[in-house]
Amino acid sequence: MARKSEPAPEAQNELRQDVQRIQELRAARLDAARPEAVAKRRKTGHWTARENVDTFLDADTLVEYGALARPAVEGMTGAADGLIIGTGRVAGHPCAVMAYDYTVYAGTQSLVNHAKHDRIFEVAHDMRLPLIMWLEGGGARPHDLKVGLGLDLPTFFVFGKLSGLVPLVGIVAGRCFAGNANLAGMVDVLIATPKANIGMAGPALIEPGLGRKVTPEEIGPMDVQVPNGVVDLEADDEAHAIALAKQYLGYFRGRVETWQAPEVEKLRDIVPENPRRAYNVRKVIDNLVDVGSDLELRPRFGRAIVTTLARIEGYPVGIIANQPMFLAGAIDSPASDKASRFIQLCDAFDIPILFLCDTPGLMVGPDVEQTALVRHSGRLLINIAACTVPFMTVILRKLYGLGGYIMGSKGLRPQLLVGWPTAEFGGMGLEGAVNLIYARELAAAPDEAARAEMHAGYTAELKRMNTAVEVAGKFEIDDIIDPADTRAFLARTLGALPPPAPRTARKHMIDAW
Repeated sequence: MARKSEPAPEAQNELRQDVQRIQELRAARLDAARPEAVAKRRKTGHWTARENVDTFLDADTLVEYGALARPAVEGMTGAADGLIIGTGRVAGHPCAVMAYDYTVYAGTQSLVNHAKHDRIFEVAHDMRLPLIMWLEGGGARPHDLKVGLGLDLPTFFVFGKLSGLVPLVGIVAGRCFAGNANLAGMVDVLIATPKANIGMAGPALIEPGLGRKVTPEEIGPMDVQVPNGVVDLEADDEAHAIALAKQYLGYFRGRVETWQAPEVEKLRDIVPENPRRAYNVRKVIDNLVDVGSDLELRPRFGRAIVTTLARIEGYPVGIIANQPMFLAGAIDSPASDKASRFIQLCDAFDIPILFLCDTPGLMVGPDVEQTALVRHSGRLLINIAACTVPFMTVILRKLYGLGGYIMGSKGLRPQLLVGWPTAEFGGMGLEGAVNLIYARELAAAPDEAARAEMHAGYTAELKRMNTAVEVAGKFEIDDIIDPADTRAFLARTLGALPPPAPRTARKHMIDAW
């Protein structure tokens, strides 16, 4: 029997209408199809959301979710409803991304894109993916009040569940207000450019609330949000912000096999022989860690302490260092908060901690008590006690009082506790100790000159009893070493540490502050 003739197959270059329709819709959301929106970004000197995502991710690795999403309010339009979400790879490693599109209703949070970021938060949680977010935008989209309040959306609750489970990075290069700023306040590390403004409300809400008009540029500029600790990393521009985000994520991937050693011999001459002369502890860090591997967080906040992520012979390490250039390294309330949160960050992601100690102790005086140092320093001690990752201490110079205990006590069971020849020790400042120990003798001095001479003699004797060599001789520390050998001691200790135990859940959250 003769077979019926089959219809001729469609030509290879002809698409079915339904496939063609999908391709057209997907293409319409791209920058190439939106020249006016791109031009607006160029006018303000900003990149588009897609340019940021594409530059951050390895080429052709984005799997976008919700590409065809549209606003819930009838008659409104906007590419992907103003929010790009998806997964991809950076430096070959998987991650999740989320970027508000400021060209779509000022990057506002609509009911639909609330559902979108709930979705990517769940994906990041279930797949244990680092999440990088571009957070420029104006908060809740008021138009959506026509269709619902969105009180049933779990956005901020779900996002809070990610804290301490996966690295969370926020980037702001423009205006970031209200709900967008809420998310910015919950990330582990917030990166911002000079054009950023970050605030809990924009001008439209401030005017009826406070009864005065303000410009967006008056709300949370960088000269406010950097010194106060809201912003962790200052970027020159959006390209630099992406580079910083990539560098930050690198510390959570374990040891790297290639690194360049610094000139460790320079360490011998950084700490002055005169114990009253200050020096910049960043010079110690620069000549201790792998070249180009350090990334300091919150450098203009809590300046009595320096917190830095770095590598030593390829091993990632978190560094907490007293800064003699500010308050002589005495630990105040901002420094306590800064160190506390950094300890939480390192502990959550199994990064060993290195303390570089040079402190006269906790800051003292009536003024400092107004800052609640009693509680802030207590927070620091609690975080150290709760910390589960190994830590090491190098005593560069002063170890005095409770501040010294925090930075370098053997009672805290560090994996390594060594000092430099310049190290000196005391349960409190030795001059003050002399006043208490020898109060009767000093009171009996015939005149002020004699009293000063006696005080100097007693102080010198206490110092002699608490030099680096004397303390090491009592085995109150593990060793006194040549500063040039410090890097080798640390690298060998890091290499001997057992790998962290695998985890299926987070250890703990990381404080927003």
